[in-house]
Amino acid sequence: MKIDLTDTTASKINKALVKGRRAIGTPAVGMVLTLVIVTDEENAYDALRAANDASREHPSRTLVVIKRVSRSPRDRTKSRLDAEVRVGADAGTGETVVLRLYGEVSDHAQSVVLPLLLPDAPVVVWWSVDAPRDPAGDPLGALGQRRVTDSYAAEKPVHELRSRAESYEPGDTDLAWARITPWRSMLAAALDQIDCEVVSVEVAGEESNPSVELLAMWLADRLHVHVRRAVSAGPGLTQVRLETTGGPITLHRSDGAMATLALPGQPDRAVALKRRETSELLAEELRRLDPDDTYASALRFGVDRLGGIPSATQRAEASARGPESLPVRQKTPDPAGSAAPAKTSEPALPSASSGSAGDGDSGRPTPAQMPPVKKADSP
Repeated sequence: MKIDLTDTTASKINKALVKGRRAIGTPAVGMVLTLVIVTDEENAYDALRAANDASREHPSRTLVVIKRVSRSPRDRTKSRLDAEVRVGADAGTGETVVLRLYGEVSDHAQSVVLPLLLPDAPVVVWWSVDAPRDPAGDPLGALGQRRVTDSYAAEKPVHELRSRAESYEPGDTDLAWARITPWRSMLAAALDQIDCEVVSVEVAGEESNPSVELLAMWLADRLHVHVRRAVSAGPGLTQVRLETTGGPITLHRSDGAMATLALPGQPDRAVALKRRETSELLAEELRRLDPDDTYASALRFGVDRLGGIPSATQRAEASARGPESLPVRQKTPDPAGSAAPAKTSEPALPSASSGSAGDGDSGRPTPAQMPPVKKADSP
């Protein structure tokens, strides 16, 4: 059931919710939390669908806040609130209110949301896009016990992680952290199976994927070893390699669905590491409402402390360039003052025998270029 309200107030919205529940025959309220979604018109559909799917596990009242931008200066001074109330099958297992704010009221969204919160129930605020630099300091974020952002949706995900570390407050979390939960579980279980000491770690994944950075920071923070960040073609995370005293441990996923776990002295095994939907990530974050100390510790480790290595493509290009790309020792000047031969564009060939060469033989010209009366110095 849908009820459209134009130029309305929070009081009328509450009355519409009661009217909708009575119309479908469910006057009792059985919701466990209030989920506030801050998004824009472009991403509202996807965010609302993810929230409806997550409500099957966590029945909630979902408040979608969409701040509309007025085109003319005159319209920016006019305040208006439009609402769409959904109950029953149109709202999953809870209630949904889509709020569209126009004009000056868009700068005071917390005043509109506050009367619509469920009494004596926790509040979770989720920014699907354009999260503030300081979620806890945002007026809407101050209403929630948990504040969920998504660094993957930012224009510069790695810079977004730095901002999250600088402004972190207990209760902050990110969907990029939820994306690596299966990877963290699998790696922790793998280390429990063998008795060894981790020496170094390499994490490979897409270049602009914050989940790869978070996994690398988590491993570096927990294992206290050097972690190298490699770049691959993806999708997402592709490989984690742990160099240990008992041999390498490798978890490799190339197709985004199935991964291969290789342990020293054991046969390789296939494990399920499917890339999860946003609704599954959101449902995971709604399971716990206490601060995530592990996420805070990994986030504060710092992206800049990770070691970087070239991508597989860069390494292939470097090896294809051959020895001419390596630095070459310059030839010592001729004591007789003879002019040096002109440099040609033809690449130098490797010497056939270098064991019996004398001083400066590595830069010796070809026999055709050598003066007929000049001999090499004896060693």
